[in-house]
Amino acid sequence: MLKISNNVTLDENDVEFSAVRAQGSGGQKVNKTSVAMHLRFDIEASSLPEFYKERLLALKDKRITKEGVIVIKAQQHRSQEQNRDEALERLVELIKSVNVVEKKRVATKPTKGSQKRRLKSKKEHGEKKKLRGKVDTE
Repeated sequence: MLKISNNVTLDENDVEFSAVRAQGSGGQKVNKTSVAMHLRFDIEASSLPEFYKERLLALKDKRITKEGVIVIKAQQHRSQEQNRDEALERLVELIKSVNVVEKKRVATKPTKGSQKRRLKSKKEHGEKKKLRGKVDTE
């Protein structure tokens, strides 16, 4: 069981792993061992509460397919176990991120004083630029 929050846990049977060969350079070992891990997590079929499912499906994340499956590839480490743990950590992070409710922004208006100061500085800047023009000698 993976702990998401105090009252939400994720069953590890909902997560599917497959070992694949890692990309990139690494010599002979990387060509013959399957160290990288693909994690697949079906959001709809999971044991998560509906609130989490809705939020996850609404996310615009490249790791979530159109079918609602989260695919995470971990290949940073040299052992399958470490890559498996890292993939699980990233999954938990993603699920936790949908639980954070952002504070609603309250629109404010600028004060009269700040408006006057802004217009005054604009006027001064315009005057300064006007003085840079050609000088009439007549």
